[in-house]
Amino acid sequence: MSNALQLPIIDLASPDRFSTANSIRQQACIDHGFFYLVNHGVDEELVKKVFEQSSNFFSFPIEEKMKLAIKNHRGYTALYAEKLDTTLTTKGDSKETFYVGPLADGLNQWPLEEDLPSWRSTMETYHQKVLSAGTKLLSLIALSLKLDEDFFGKVGALNEPLGFIRLLHYPGSGDLDSSSEEVYGASAHSDYGMITLLMTDGVPGLQICREKSKQPQVWEDVPSISGAFVVNIGDMLERWTNCLFRSTLHRVLPPRQERYSVAFFMEPSKDCIVECLGSCCSEAHPPRY
Repeated sequence: MSNALQLPIIDLASPDRFSTANSIRQQACIDHGFFYLVNHGVDEELVKKVFEQSSNFFSFPIEEKMKLAIKNHRGYTALYAEKLDTTLTTKGDSKETFYVGPLADGLNQWPLEEDLPSWRSTMETYHQKVLSAGTKLLSLIALSLKLDEDFFGKVGALNEPLGFIRLLHYPGSGDLDSSSEEVYGASAHSDYGMITLLMTDGVPGLQICREKSKQPQVWEDVPSISGAFVVNIGDMLERWTNCLFRSTLHRVLPPRQERYSVAFFMEPSKDCIVECLGSCCSEAHPPRY
């Protein structure tokens, strides 16, 4: 079953940082684990270019795309290559993807400039802009946890943060193999990292399940807001907050029409120590991890 849902809207440019932090704490991260982020500083024209360049790449023949097949968590994964919910007996999820990782480590794979002019520069600019927005958001998340706003910087999480773009393409049902089994665009999962900032093309399909341990599961549709990121908390931040914040189960329904989205996964630096925050622990709630 599915219900419509209105998630909290967080304004990254609000001058009242403490009020915003309080909204992040209760409405966004404790109640839902998902929220919209507006006034985030990522230009609408840049987002449009990213979606255009994503479409350009995915329109290539499979033979060309496979030349950039994934290695070192960078590059292309084909349709049905991944199944996020391993309990399903169906074939893999009906999506194809392309990963762009941290820009400084030299591990990214790029289409040739002659094949896709400005593709690399567009993705690099987007990576930098969304990483900046995510860093600002983390300062508000720190405030929401009763910590100094530069907490994540002080513990080394932002020394060399691991930011990954994931371009996603869900072909419409008319472009998929006809089959009696229902194959999800992205089967049910939670993200394993810190935070995810998702931009969509407005085509519906994303759903969340706030109570992942309850049966039967109740799935709620997440409507798109033009220009807003859909942000969700990952498993790492759930553990970091001693399960105060919620890493929410989500999925993408079997595609009826073609759908594109762009996820940005933000993780702390590799050498950052992650342990339950003191502000999230007490005698009644000792550290779970």
